[in-house]
Amino acid sequence: MQSSCLTVLVSSPVSLSDESTAPTPTTREDAKTGSEEAESDKSMGEFYQLYQKLLVITLVLMGIIFISVWIFYSLNTALNYLIGACTGVVYLKMLAKDVEQLGGEKQRLSKNRFALFVGLIVLATQWHELQIVPIFLGFLTYKATLLVYMVQTAFIPDS
Repeated sequence: MQSSCLTVLVSSPVSLSDESTAPTPTTREDAKTGSEEAESDKSMGEFYQLYQKLLVITLVLMGIIFISVWIFYSLNTALNYLIGACTGVVYLKMLAKDVEQLGGEKQRLSKNRFALFVGLIVLATQWHELQIVPIFLGFLTYKATLLVYMVQTAFIPDS
């Protein structure tokens, strides 16, 4: 009995290499998925670069405009502008987060960002030390960023 079990074990060779470790042939769908994934990674990389560029332009514009308003008007008006501009940066970050999630998890952009703007304007109207116009114009700084970026890409093309 022992010899028959031994001959069965010896006669049936057991390979140490498992089939799961062997490379599987890729099909066209697998290759397509891989290329789509690489393209998606490239697109997201471009998105992050654009987002960083817009954020830097916004911060530079904020600094320039803040100092200009402080010089030509007053510190109080400049601080009101700064409140609006900082809210605009938060709005831009929320927009970028929404766009980043678009396609995968979400099918459309959320409207929560608008509540941020409405809350800011309501706060400015209720608090008498705040001025609505500088806050509103400060909030629109991110729009000026888009104009600067468009002019920059139109007249200074990437090499």
